[in-house]
Amino acid sequence: MPQLKIIKYPDPLLKRKCKPVANIDADTISLINNMFETMYAAPGVGLAANQVGSTARICVIDVRPEGKRQPIVLINPKISAKSGRLNEEEGCLSFPGLQAKVKRYAEVKVEAVNENGMPIVVHGRGDLLSRALQHELDHLDGKVFIDYLPFWLKPKIKAEIRRLKKSGEWK
Repeated sequence: MPQLKIIKYPDPLLKRKCKPVANIDADTISLINNMFETMYAAPGVGLAANQVGSTARICVIDVRPEGKRQPIVLINPKISAKSGRLNEEEGCLSFPGLQAKVKRYAEVKVEAVNENGMPIVVHGRGDLLSRALQHELDHLDGKVFIDYLPFWLKPKIKAEIRRLKKSGEWK
């Protein structure tokens, strides 16, 4: 399985809303497998299809360490319930080396289908899974985590991105 190239901000594909998947075929399964390989190699805990150049409404998540992995495939996911609030540090594979505090729901319930076409429900309860679910679904809706930052912080973020690019850390 080949690793895929992770698209970096400000590529316009990151701001494009992904399209629902109508059929789960061999190409879909191949994309999912390649996304997992890419995510694990990066390393990361989640990856949305538009981060690797696809417009399919698919994301993969695994918040567990190697040896205890629990890969989650979400096809056509949607948040069906949410509650509480958290303000936690977040990063993104499309923003290498950049982290910021992002306000998210503490608990979310996500409904989707898995790679076998079976309906699944995933609950995040005030943990990394909850943040990863929201972060990856945002990607599928054309949103990136810096969209949630206060306007006064955005010039600092852009300056930090320029610094990371200049230093070669923005890979």
